[in-house]
Amino acid sequence: MSTLVGITMGDPAGVGPEITIKALAEMSTEDRANTRVYGNLKQLEAAKAVLGIDLDLTGLVVDVEVEGAPVAWGKLSAISGDASFRFIDTAVKDSMVGKIGCIVTAPINKEALNSAGHHYDGHTGMLTSLTGSKSAFMLLASDRLKVIHVSTHVSLKDAINRAKPERILATIKAGNDHLKRIGYAKPKIAVAGINPHCGENGLFGTEDDEFIAPAVAQARAEGIDVYGPISADTVFHRAYQGGFDLVIAQYHDQGHIPIKLVAFDTAVNVSVGLPIDRTSVDHGTAFDIAGTGKANHVNMNAAIAYARKLIAGKNAHGKV
Repeated sequence: MSTLVGITMGDPAGVGPEITIKALAEMSTEDRANTRVYGNLKQLEAAKAVLGIDLDLTGLVVDVEVEGAPVAWGKLSAISGDASFRFIDTAVKDSMVGKIGCIVTAPINKEALNSAGHHYDGHTGMLTSLTGSKSAFMLLASDRLKVIHVSTHVSLKDAINRAKPERILATIKAGNDHLKRIGYAKPKIAVAGINPHCGENGLFGTEDDEFIAPAVAQARAEGIDVYGPISADTVFHRAYQGGFDLVIAQYHDQGHIPIKLVAFDTAVNVSVGLPIDRTSVDHGTAFDIAGTGKANHVNMNAAIAYARKLIAGKNAHGKV
C-alpha cells in the first residue's frame, strides 16, 4: 500500500498554500519524500515568497492549472472555488487507485465552491459523491475528546429531522469501527441527547425516547459498548475526563463547540465510512489573513500526523 500522504492545497486565495508550505518545511527529508501536494505550483511559490521560506518543491507537487495564478490573496472567486474542487478530484482519483495512502485537505471556501457550480456542503459531501459512497461521517479527533456527528452542514431543523434510529445506529457503528482501527480494543461510546435533559420524559420533546434510545439499544444488542441518550450538557465533560472514548453528537454545533473549546488548534477532522482515508484541518480559509504569513499550521501538522498513523496501520496489518 502507498505510504504517500496527498495534501490538497485548498482554496488558492486562502491560507491553505501557506500552511502547506510551513508544514513541508518542517518535515524530515523522509516524510517530505512521502508527501505530494495537489495544488498549483505558482500559488505555492507565491506562498513561499510571502513566508520567506526557501524550499525545493521539485517532485512534490501534482500541478493543477489555475487561471491567472497566482491569484490574489483573500479574494473569494469562482476561479479559486473551481480550482479547489479540481485539486480534490485529482487526489481522490489517485487515492482510489492506491497512488496515495491518505488525503489531507487544506480549507476550502463553500461559497466559492458553489459559485463555480460545484454544489456541495463541504469536503465530506464532496468526497462522498466523488467516491460513489452512500454516506460518510465527520469525526473530530483530539487527544482527550473525540466526537462523530449524525449530521453536519444542515439547518438545525433539518438536523432534528435526520436524527432517526437508522442514521444514529450507522453513526455509532462508524465511530466504533474507526476507534478500533486506531487501537481501541472495545471503545466506550456515549450518545448525546438532542433535547435539553434528553427531553425529561417527554416534557421537552420526545425525540430522545423515540429515536435515540432505540438506536442505542440496537447497537448494544450488536455488541457495541454504547450508552445513551445522555444529556448533552454533561456528556462532553464526562468524555473529556476519560469516561468515554467517543461521543455521538446529533448535529454540527453540538459536537463542534466543545471540541473547539478544548482543542481548537489540534483537533483533526476525519472522514469516516469512505473507501479512502481523509483527514483535514478543522478551520476555514481565513481570507482576512491570507497572504500575510500569519496563518498557524499546527492544525495542519496534526492532520498530517493522523494521516501517517492511518497509513502506517494499514501497511502493518492490512487495516488500521
